[in-house]
Amino acid sequence: MLLTISTTARPATDLGFLLHKHPDRVQEFGQSFGTATVFYPEAGEERCTAALLLDVDPVSLARSRGKGSPDFSLSQYVNDRPYAASSLLAVALADVFRTARAGRCRIRPELAERPLPLEVRLPVLPCRGGPELAGRLFEPLGWEVSAQAVPLDEGFPEWGDSRYVRLELRGAVRLADALNHLYVLLPVLDHGKHYWIAPDEVDKLIRAGEGWLRDHPERGLITRRYLGRHRALARTALARLAELGDDTEERLEPAVAEEPTPAEETSPTEATSPAEETAAAEPAGEAAVPREESPARPASPLSVKRREAVLATLEELGASSVIDLGCGQGELTGELLARPRFARVGAMDVSSMALTIAARKLKLDRMPERKRARLHLFQGSLTYTDKRLSGYDAAVLMEVVEHVDPPRLEALERVVFGHARPPHVLVTTPNAEYNVRYEFLTGMRHPDHRFEWTRAEFARWATDVAARYGYRFAVKPVGDDDPELGPPTQMGVFTRDQGS
Repeated sequence: MLLTISTTARPATDLGFLLHKHPDRVQEFGQSFGTATVFYPEAGEERCTAALLLDVDPVSLARSRGKGSPDFSLSQYVNDRPYAASSLLAVALADVFRTARAGRCRIRPELAERPLPLEVRLPVLPCRGGPELAGRLFEPLGWEVSAQAVPLDEGFPEWGDSRYVRLELRGAVRLADALNHLYVLLPVLDHGKHYWIAPDEVDKLIRAGEGWLRDHPERGLITRRYLGRHRALARTALARLAELGDDTEERLEPAVAEEPTPAEETSPTEATSPAEETAAAEPAGEAAVPREESPARPASPLSVKRREAVLATLEELGASSVIDLGCGQGELTGELLARPRFARVGAMDVSSMALTIAARKLKLDRMPERKRARLHLFQGSLTYTDKRLSGYDAAVLMEVVEHVDPPRLEALERVVFGHARPPHVLVTTPNAEYNVRYEFLTGMRHPDHRFEWTRAEFARWATDVAARYGYRFAVKPVGDDDPELGPPTQMGVFTRDQGS
């Protein structure tokens, strides 16, 4: 099995620093099923190529196959593993390039953080779904995909194509992201892992898919195939991915611009050339506007409008300390920290994985001391009394209540409004009436939602909570306010009565 990764970013030999493999050396790494070798067919200032060659030991491979395999007796003698890239290559890649996959480079840390012009080649790759599936999986990740079907026999073209493809990928991508794309998607395309799929595979998928799998249009297919169609594991993985974000509206509504991609977020000072700066700054395929005035900016995603509405309301209320309850990956927490007026910021979530990702996205380990002192990031549950929730001017539950089972809502109300009792509480939640505007939506907006309220249902709940705990309540629209259906998101602003 052969995989090559090339770059033309000058000096191209910096690829060796990122992969932690010296271009002048040939290095071998033992695997349970063979030997992985890393070498550099070319290593110059203009272009550098690293190759990973996996030599499969057929005896070790046969021994690793369980007798319960449906093709156990035959597969010991007839299989494609020695030459076709598959889950075997993905496992070797994960082992050999472990540090590179994590995005760490002690000598050139700035290089590991920015996209590089990369070319990835796999001469033979099982692809159950054909070249079209390879495009569906890799193109949303920023790759230019060339997938050519390998004929069954070039001497007999009438026999048609085999289930193999020659795959080439080109794009400006972080090397760590490229390696994680391959680690996940090679076994997805092969659709035949060579080892037993245990529950820890869910953790591996979530880690490798950080930053891209949650928003991938084929995340369901990727998750099911990666986990060998083990339904229970797939449900667990999809639920954990759901915990990491709540932006289904943007995927359902094509007219709304998506969140910036990593390439678009790269600052000009990080780009390696003016051409890359231009490529990162200009959305692909944007048509020219035949008018003299500047074209209008694309509409913001609903998730951005929600954060803007919450931040504006907090400033109107004069809050200087805020706790983000159900903070997820920390998008709102990061916005709060970016505004010095919020002198104290709390952030709590029930998911340790979400908090780990939030800490990474907030760059907690490199955060300036004064900024770090303003933040308290911790794990907890909104259905249990917690002293750490008290003492803030305002609490925010942004797209949180709909993830709580209805029988447990009363406990949440008691914890937030009864025990923590901040002067102000902001609650945002979807407006179920607006769902008909999402053409392809069936059911609720998010697989983890336990319910979605109409405007009347939300008003009844909020009015009842406010009366029981001594708060006043007002509702604000978030997003385009449809005259018939109302806004896509409704925000309740609770203000505690004086003396209560």
